[in-house]
Amino acid sequence: MKIFNGISASSGIVIGKVFLYLDDNLKVPKYSIEQEAIESEMARFHLAVEKVAEDLKVIQLQSSNMRMEEESRFLDSHMLMLSDPEFINQIKINLGNYKRNIEWVLLMTVKHLIRTLKKAESPYLVERTVDIYDVTQRIHRHLMFNEKISLAAIENEVIVVTHNLMPSDTASMNRNMVKGIVMNAGGKTSHTAILARSFGIPSVLGLTNITDKARSGDIIIVDGNTGTAILDPDEDTLAKYKKRAQKWLLHVEQLNKLDKLSSVTIDGQRVILRANIELPEEVEQVLSHGADGIGLFRSEFLFLKPSGFSSEEDQYNAYTYVIKKVKDNGGVTIRTLDVGGDKIIPDFETTDDKNPLLGWRAIRFCLDRKDIFKVQMRALLRASVHGDLRIMFPMISGVEELEDALAFLEETKQELRDEGISFDENIRIGIMIEVPSAALTCDILAKKVDFFSIGTNDLVQYTIAVDRGNENIAYLYKYFHPAVLRLLKMVIDNAHSAGIPVAMCGEMAGDPLASVVLLGMGLDSFSMSSGVIPAVKEVLRSVSLNEAEELVEKIMQMSSTQLIENYVSEWMNERFDNITE
Repeated sequence: MKIFNGISASSGIVIGKVFLYLDDNLKVPKYSIEQEAIESEMARFHLAVEKVAEDLKVIQLQSSNMRMEEESRFLDSHMLMLSDPEFINQIKINLGNYKRNIEWVLLMTVKHLIRTLKKAESPYLVERTVDIYDVTQRIHRHLMFNEKISLAAIENEVIVVTHNLMPSDTASMNRNMVKGIVMNAGGKTSHTAILARSFGIPSVLGLTNITDKARSGDIIIVDGNTGTAILDPDEDTLAKYKKRAQKWLLHVEQLNKLDKLSSVTIDGQRVILRANIELPEEVEQVLSHGADGIGLFRSEFLFLKPSGFSSEEDQYNAYTYVIKKVKDNGGVTIRTLDVGGDKIIPDFETTDDKNPLLGWRAIRFCLDRKDIFKVQMRALLRASVHGDLRIMFPMISGVEELEDALAFLEETKQELRDEGISFDENIRIGIMIEVPSAALTCDILAKKVDFFSIGTNDLVQYTIAVDRGNENIAYLYKYFHPAVLRLLKMVIDNAHSAGIPVAMCGEMAGDPLASVVLLGMGLDSFSMSSGVIPAVKEVLRSVSLNEAEELVEKIMQMSSTQLIENYVSEWMNERFDNITE
């Protein structure tokens, strides 16, 4: 029996046989071509692209017929890449410069693009390299007449074990037969993880080397609740997990009934559960899970397109669409542009930051590039007339940055007034609390804004000095660290003393194990991936506020992360035996 511990990407427990799905590593040829052959090489490229587009349309049609909106959205991005004039033009330029065959030129062009994106400290941007690789592999296969086994052809129930599953593989696979996914690579923000959660397929990612140990036909247990995969389990372990799997299925049936119910503790405390989104199209899924609006709308998608920045009108239309959709369902909080440093903006030259996590990013970037910031501010303010919109500034580190941002916002408001353009004069403004300096001066900051939203992903990283993308020290990245909990409690207490509410939009907010702790600390609203709302709702509907407060009082006296994690886990298991089992 071999036990692997990784990242819980999609919850659930499943037992089945391994289907080892390995990339056959295409060998891309390299040879010189003459100047007169460039046109014919480009013609081969265009033909291959057309064939890939046809393949993707078939997969997309299948997704549409099965009402798989997440898949269709990801495939849209693949289709856009195929038709992106800048991408195609760069291929043509490189073909002329290198005078090599199109297969090799395509490989070099994409390698450069992927290297650039992989420098990003944004998990979203890093994970998007998978899409680029996926599309490129498909083009290469058509150029080289090399077909790959399709997961759509699977005819028996299996657990797919692979190094890194491509989004189009996930989209086309036979979901009736793929019961679980286990990968060496990947994280919670990868497309595979997002799609797996959408499909309800238990998944464990980030296992590094499980493909070296697994063989097709091996029995494997996938525990997506704890991020564990067990190869060749012994009889006792197998029997134990069969019981857990049955219990989990009953649990899921109960969760599905919670979408229409409100989130209220057993002693009547209303808890606001909002959703995080990255694209306007995700709002439908938010509404279907009964979210109380959107607590974090990341606006970066409008700036990370290969075609460049979106215009004021394009931004206005995107914001307006979402605002109108959730007008009667809790409104929307839109975070202003959070790029810069190593968050790459296509065709935009940024500084060469030595420490991009501490560099020219987020509000620092925006206050330096006010031409870009002004377009977004105008679009947001114009859209505010259509419903409940809250604007949030990211990575505020102190009062000076906040005052500069507020002054710029007021300047933009005055411009619109002078032009006779309407906007919500009482629009609420908040900030992200995601660096320790903001947490430690939150009593000062609270006097100048209408709300806080705690971004635990970065706050944990900066507080403990742990790069959350570094697998060698991932074990240190814990939001139950006493220092993190003390900062959270300080922020919530100081905000309430100033009379403003506190939300949380980091991953901690969507962890059922942490939800009672946050409730006991006094957090006013939680924002998370819409798919995990039912699980958090179930927990919060089953405890009292008084119980949660007593739990917090107890753990705040503890001296180590491990003690706190163990105590909270035991406390929860006494009430919910499926939380950690």
